[in-house]
Amino acid sequence: MRCSPARTVALLIAAALGPALGCTTVSGSGRSQLNMLSAAEERSLGEQAYAEELSGAKVITSGPDYDRVQRVSRRIFESANRNHAIARSFSWQVTLIDDPKMVNAWALPGGKCAVYSGLLRVADTDDLLAVVMGHECAHATSRHSGERITQQVLGETLANTAFVLADMPPAGQQAVMAGLGLGGLAFSRSHESEADEIGLMISADAGYDPRAAITLWQRMDSASPGSIEFLSTHPKESTRITRLQRMMPTAMQVYENRTRQQ
Repeated sequence: MRCSPARTVALLIAAALGPALGCTTVSGSGRSQLNMLSAAEERSLGEQAYAEELSGAKVITSGPDYDRVQRVSRRIFESANRNHAIARSFSWQVTLIDDPKMVNAWALPGGKCAVYSGLLRVADTDDLLAVVMGHECAHATSRHSGERITQQVLGETLANTAFVLADMPPAGQQAVMAGLGLGGLAFSRSHESEADEIGLMISADAGYDPRAAITLWQRMDSASPGSIEFLSTHPKESTRITRLQRMMPTAMQVYENRTRQQ
């Protein structure tokens, strides 16, 4: 979707007038966020970035790892759809990328996701993989990318660019890709905490044991510095496991309710 310079300037003016003009509410937390992009614009950017990221990637399309990623992701997507209205407008899709050294995953606006094969050696059970996928999908349902792109636009004045990656200068492309969660820029601590909380409930509602989140982050914490890409783009917090443990009674109730229904 092309955003004319006039519309971009209008967005900047609207943002300057006050947060209420661009406020949306995060599904699952109720937090107000300043997001000047429409959901359709976010989905368009997600589709463009997805094609860009996969253009040179070696994609796995069959085999047990592929089947596991598809199986777990399908249940996560179904849970997201049940619990977050915006997710029902997504065209959920997950691609397994063959890169044993890359321990990472991501989800873009509109539900386009990727898992790197290296992640599967750390998230070596369905419950562990579900924690990662729930967390990443929570970034998408919470519209964190649109919120961060808004901050990029306001902070770096990308006023003369269109929201079409191919038409942007390199600096604009890098800013938008970073806003989408690609290119190594970490989400903020508040976004990470929100994705932890919402993602844990998504994975629990999908029928995966939420206690795996504790195991996952313990494994991440014990990894050698720089060895896991997931850590470089997801800030480590000393309180992360403690916060997840506090949430666990609620998550376990969601999990037990779902397993009774299955």
